[in-house]
Amino acid sequence: MSFNTDILEKKKMESHFLRSQRIESIGTLANGIAHDLNNVLLPIMLSIDLLKLSVKEAKQINILTSIEASAKRGANMVQQVLSFARGVDGERYKLDPKNVVYDILKFIEEAFPKNIELTTQIQENLPGFMGDATQVHQVLLNLCLNARDAMQDGGQLTLTVKTETLPETDPRVKKDIKSGLYIVFQITDTGTGIPEKELGKIFDPFFTTKELGKGTGLGLSTVMAIVKSHGGYINVTSKLGQGTSFDAYFPANPLTDIPPVQAQSETGHYGHGQLILLVDDEDSVRFITQQTLQAYGYRVLTAINGTEAIAIYAERQQEIDVVLTDMMMPVMDGAATIQVLKRMNPEVKIIAASGLTSDGTKATSLGANYYLHKPYTAANILKVLDQIIHQ
Repeated sequence: MSFNTDILEKKKMESHFLRSQRIESIGTLANGIAHDLNNVLLPIMLSIDLLKLSVKEAKQINILTSIEASAKRGANMVQQVLSFARGVDGERYKLDPKNVVYDILKFIEEAFPKNIELTTQIQENLPGFMGDATQVHQVLLNLCLNARDAMQDGGQLTLTVKTETLPETDPRVKKDIKSGLYIVFQITDTGTGIPEKELGKIFDPFFTTKELGKGTGLGLSTVMAIVKSHGGYINVTSKLGQGTSFDAYFPANPLTDIPPVQAQSETGHYGHGQLILLVDDEDSVRFITQQTLQAYGYRVLTAINGTEAIAIYAERQQEIDVVLTDMMMPVMDGAATIQVLKRMNPEVKIIAASGLTSDGTKATSLGANYYLHKPYTAANILKVLDQIIHQ
C-alpha cells in the first residue's frame, strides 16, 4: 500500500514539474514574440483610425469596425498569454461596474453572431470597486467568448451585474475570501454545457474541451488568477445540454467615489504643428504612425534606431517637442536612447512604447514621461501627446 502511494506521489510531482516547465516555456515564448506581434497589430489599428476619417458609408464603417474588433482581440490574446505567464499583478483604480459592462456590451453587439440574443440585467445604484480595468475586461471578455463558442447554433447570452453580501457564516468565506459586499458579474448561456466530470478541471492550465487550434486552455486559468488577485472568487454551474453560468465576484467598495464619465471625441485631441521625433525600427509602424500624427496636425521626423535619433536630436533639439521611441531596437535600444537624450537635455519630453510592461517600468525609471503600451490606437497616442505637451 505504501509502495503504491509513493508511486502516485512521484507521478503527481512529475506532472507538476512538467506543467511548471510548460508554463515557463510559454512565458519565454510570449516574451519573444509579443513585441513582434504587437508591431504587426499596431499598423492595422492605426490604419483603421485613419480610414475612419474619410470613410462615410455605413457598410464600409461596419467592415472597419469588424477588422478593428479582430485586431483588438489579437492584442488581447497576446496580453492574455503574457498575463498568465508572468503573473497578473496590476494597478488598482476606482471602477464603475456599469462602465466595465458597457465596454463589453459594445464588443458583443459588434462582433458576436446575430443568432445569439443578448440580454442584460444591471442592478441600480451599484457601488464601485477597486480593480485593474484591463484585467477585469479580460475576465468578462473570456467568459463571454466561451459562452459564444458553446452556442454554435445560436442561443441566449445573459449578462447580469448585481451585488451580493457574504456573511461570516457563509461556507464560501475562507482564508483568502472575506465576508462582506461583492460585485457579481454573471455570464449565463444556453449552450452545450460542461460534463460534470470536467467541471473540476476547467480552470487548470492547458485544459480545453475545444477542437485543436480553437483554444489555448489558458483562458479560464487566467480568469481565475485575475479574480483571485482582486480578492474575489469565481463560481460555475452547468447542466449538459442546457447551458452554463459563471459568477465572478469582486469585493465592492461602497465608499468609492466614482467621477462622472466625461464625453470625449473618438480621437480626443489635435496637434498644432508641434514637432515629434518618432523612433522605431519597424518600417510599417514608423510609416503609419507618422501618417496618423500628420493627419491630426503634428509634424514628424523619423529615425530607425537610437543612434539616428540622437543625431537628429542634436541637430534640431530646439524644435523637437516630444520624442516617441520604441524600447526594443537594434544598434541602440530605447533604454540607451532615453539615457543619452536625458544627458543632452534633462527637460526633454519622452514617450516610450513597447508591448512589454517590464519595458515601461524600465523606461519611466530612466526618465521617460510616459509609457505607451503597444498596440496603441490613434486616440491613445493623441491623448498622451496632448497631456505631455501641455504639462
